[in-house]
Amino acid sequence: MLKRRLIFTLLADHGRFVLSRNFKLQIVGDYDWLCEHYEFEALAFSVDELVILDVSRKSRDHGSFAGLVEKIASRCFVPITAGGGIRCLKDAQRLLRSGADKITVNSPLFEDPELVGELVSIFGAQCVTASIDYRIVEGGGTQVWTQNGGHPTGKDLAAGIRTATDLGAGELYLTSILKDGTGQGMDQAALEPFVKSLSLPVILSGGAGNFNHLANAIRGEGVSAVSTANLFNFMGDNLAEARKEILAHQIPLAEWSRPVSG
Repeated sequence: MLKRRLIFTLLADHGRFVLSRNFKLQIVGDYDWLCEHYEFEALAFSVDELVILDVSRKSRDHGSFAGLVEKIASRCFVPITAGGGIRCLKDAQRLLRSGADKITVNSPLFEDPELVGELVSIFGAQCVTASIDYRIVEGGGTQVWTQNGGHPTGKDLAAGIRTATDLGAGELYLTSILKDGTGQGMDQAALEPFVKSLSLPVILSGGAGNFNHLANAIRGEGVSAVSTANLFNFMGDNLAEARKEILAHQIPLAEWSRPVSG
């Protein structure tokens, strides 16, 4: 049975880490704050991957963000996906050279598909994650939004996933804007209408407030991984505890033994 994955997401705004609720941001702390509250060496035994996203609302400083990725990558020995604001090949190359193993694209999926195709052609499908943000609309349907949730594409979630698949992305990172930061549980229902036709691994994001939310979502059909960006609920040893809880539900995650010091 294929192993499923627990992912931790860090949201950065001009070098500061933020909480997001329905895509509205609240500054929490800088890199030093992060190091104080998270033991990066221990993260390698708590999560399978780390996602770092530049969610800056104003002009982005790509060099500064790449430097932040590099600092984290030098201390956290898990695969890293980085993105946010990638608008050209150079942006992607800079993140990969800074220690990212994969890149994630959002707005270019719908606004510059040629760039996405170029990234897939150069780096391979396994290196390109399609990040899709969506809202629940009246009547229970969905609509995909880009530009940090500020611009409607006119496509529903199923159409957005088809776009990402056709462009050759290797996996999907799906975020419910309605659930984001609420801690009220993750949106598994959005996948139900087309879960049988999914051909790409799905990372589900948005809404995790406790261990059970993660465990319930990761056991869902069509879900390959779950991600939380909740800096407060999962600080300290809580990511490790979340992993134990998921394993206790007989969900197939990778298991490692931490080396004994001394």
